[in-house]
Parts: sequence; structure tokens; C-alpha cells
Amino acid sequence: MPEITVYTVPNCADCEAVKRLLDRCGAAFRVRDLRQDPSALAELQQVTDVRVAPVTVIGSQVFFGPVDQQRPGLLAALAGQA
Repeated sequence: MPEITVYTVPNCADCEAVKRLLDRCGAAFRVRDLRQDPSALAELQQVTDVRVAPVTVIGSQVFFGPVDQQRPGLLAALAGQA
């Protein structure tokens, strides 16, 4: 399984929903807080120009937007189909 990183901000319902989805799927992931950790934003900018949370990175795949927008891609990536 490729490394999974979720870039979040505090008090973000979609960020929490993405993390719950990954938990339900049994996926191990790390969380990077874009507001509390300046290095997280720099790291994210190396991967994508997206600057809105949540952003989920699975290996080389990048998913962003509300959880409903991310869900199909995340599930496919976790199943190894994307």
C-alpha cells in the first residue's frame, strides 16, 4: 500500500470525514495540519498547487475537495483500481 497523507485544517468537517473514511477502510495514514505546521504547506506545494483542505495523497495520486468529491477516487485507490 502506498503512503497516505491527509492535509487538513482545524475545524474542517470534510477533513474529519476523509479521516473517518480512511479509518473505516483500515488505511494507515498520517495527518499534516496546514495551519499549525508551515512545513506541511511546503510539502503539499511540492505535490500539487491545491491550497484548500482537505487534500489526500495516496502514493502519487492527489485527491482534493469535499469528501463526497474525493470518496470515489479514494475508494478506488485503496482498492488498487486507480
